[in-house]
Amino acid sequence: MSTLIRVLLRRLVLVLPVVWAVVTLVFLLIHIVPGDPVLNYLGERATPQQVAEMRHRFGLDLPLWQQYVNYWQQLLTGDLGVSFFDRRPVIDKILGRYPATIELAIAALVISVVLSIPLGVTAATHQGKLTDNIASVVSLVGISLPNFALGPLVILLFAVKLRWLPASGIGGPRYLILPAITLGAALAAILTRMVRSSVIEELGQDYVKTARAKGLPEQIVIYKHVLKNGLIPVVTIVGLQFGVLLGGAIITERIFNWPGIGTLTIEAIEARDYPLVQGCILVIALTYVLVNTATDLMYRVLDPRIKVE
Repeated sequence: MSTLIRVLLRRLVLVLPVVWAVVTLVFLLIHIVPGDPVLNYLGERATPQQVAEMRHRFGLDLPLWQQYVNYWQQLLTGDLGVSFFDRRPVIDKILGRYPATIELAIAALVISVVLSIPLGVTAATHQGKLTDNIASVVSLVGISLPNFALGPLVILLFAVKLRWLPASGIGGPRYLILPAITLGAALAAILTRMVRSSVIEELGQDYVKTARAKGLPEQIVIYKHVLKNGLIPVVTIVGLQFGVLLGGAIITERIFNWPGIGTLTIEAIEARDYPLVQGCILVIALTYVLVNTATDLMYRVLDPRIKVE
């Protein structure tokens, strides 16, 4: 059995306890937090009989352990349940929103990579100079400014003041730019620092000195030789941060009214729609684990020196 297959099987086995932990934690939390889905559904004027009937319909009249067992029985058959409020299958509601979130996360990732590589390389090749200092300040601001603060700022500047881009909604590539910038800003800052550090480390290697001694142009040395090795550690960070982007999309989607799974999760939490909350978070967690597994395999392909631990 090849090394990559062994790594893949080992990572897939690790998915099982992660799924169990996520399902259990979310199940307990949504039953602990204040709020009653039945009263949200019926309203405050509902009679005790109506409340009792609806609790039975939702299965909320059962002991908590029985609800937990029933939910796992559903999951093991591939059933995420149905929404409390519109009785639609949870999987259908998630699949209707999931592509929008993936689109936003990929756009944010692309923007981050496109911005961070040239900025990080420039900072590394001008270490200690003004360009390096500016890149460091920009990176620090990007890391420090949270989505809920950056989002309104870019809306105010590009949508309200300049009127270049729409402030919210979905309707084409122009609607994607502001939320993608907001979501990807922190990642761009992190990657810029990573690229800078990796390039500086590679510039001190013997093969770089040899390439320069042979008279190769500096651009060839940097972009053909240094980046080839310097970007390998960045691949791991990109994979790990993609899962973070999915989590950060919850806030970003809310700010820009982007109809993704993040907005759906918030709507489900506000309505105390237990099956929908559990389904959304489970899908996000599974996506995170699968992306990390793919990243780990890619890292081992790019750098054969990595061995299975």
